Amino acid sequence: GADYTLSRALKPLQDLKSEFQVISGLRHEKARANGDGGGDHARANATFLTGMQARKTAGADIRNGVSIDQVAASGVGQLTRLPSLELSCDEPRRAGNCDSGYSCSYQFNLAWKSETTPLSPERDPRLAFERLFGNGNNTEQDTARAKRELLNKSVLDFVMEDAKALKRDLGYTDNQKLDEYLTSVRDIERRLGNADKFAREMPDYVKPTGIPATYKEHIRLMFDLQALAFQTDSTRISTFLLAHDGSNRSFPDIGVPDAHHGISHHQGDPEKLEKIARIDEFYSGELAYFLAKLKAIPEGGGSLLDNCMIVYGGGISDPDAHSHDDLPVILAGGGGGTLKRGCHLRLSGGQPMCNLYVSMMSRMGLKMDRFGDSTGDLESIV
Repeated sequence: GADYTLSRALKPLQDLKSEFQVISGLRHEKARANGDGGGDHARANATFLTGMQARKTAGADIRNGVSIDQVAASGVGQLTRLPSLELSCDEPRRAGNCDSGYSCSYQFNLAWKSETTPLSPERDPRLAFERLFGNGNNTEQDTARAKRELLNKSVLDFVMEDAKALKRDLGYTDNQKLDEYLTSVRDIERRLGNADKFAREMPDYVKPTGIPATYKEHIRLMFDLQALAFQTDSTRISTFLLAHDGSNRSFPDIGVPDAHHGISHHQGDPEKLEKIARIDEFYSGELAYFLAKLKAIPEGGGSLLDNCMIVYGGGISDPDAHSHDDLPVILAGGGGGTLKRGCHLRLSGGQPMCNLYVSMMSRMGLKMDRFGDSTGDLESIV
């Protein structure tokens, strides 16, 4: 209910307590080993937005599931210039063995366009800004931009024709891989079409010059870009990987020079627990920055935050045990008047995280019977 006290980890959000609900009792069953052995960090990351069991492989034969952000993008992405935006503070990786035989694709990507196609996030704020708003050079002539876009389309037309001819000579497996490639090409075509349809609204914001010197500045710049993207209706769907699951980032600015993953296996050590608490507070403070920014932007008769649904959380609750039960989850924003705020929702029995996603899609007008391992609609968030 509404009469609850924020934990130390969430204290930086105290002034915004009326803008979100804390949800306890959600789990990701498909992040467990389920016979696949080690690799909880890779599975936690891969499952977080998909609710699917990732295939254990360090090779190219990755398989996961379509992520919920891409389900949303398929429903409303045509209304904006960019169907979705993918950001991260980590360097994107799509190959190699990152966790106990799991591909780096699982651990460094949140968004999945298809079962075999992760969408690599953008780490550089400057490049993310250019994707959203162009290069910011007001002297560039519209005719020059149109010529470039026409050339891009011509190249894509050639690629598609060449690929269709090639399909006739390929076997089943190679045809599958070619279909994945063609899907990516069609996605680029759609983006180019949207670039024609929607004008870029250049915001009153200084274009980033690159990746900031500090992690805190990096996070805030990425949050600024998401706020700008929503404010200008450049996209309505965004994912942001602050740090991949199992990250060994250190936090010297808050007195934690240790690697995060190393101290997360604390075994009850008070010193390690104190450092983890500081890290949790740090991240909550950055979320507070983002929510306050959205709240300060007018939209309709309220704020931009009133019309957002923001899931903040992680795929592991107890790092010592690599537990995927009772995950730490916050649902912020008003969802256009469809969501409760200022309360703690305690679910009994451990419900699938995907039930939350099904409920969120329903609030967007995108009805779905099932997603991932969902068992129903989480009506209690309304």
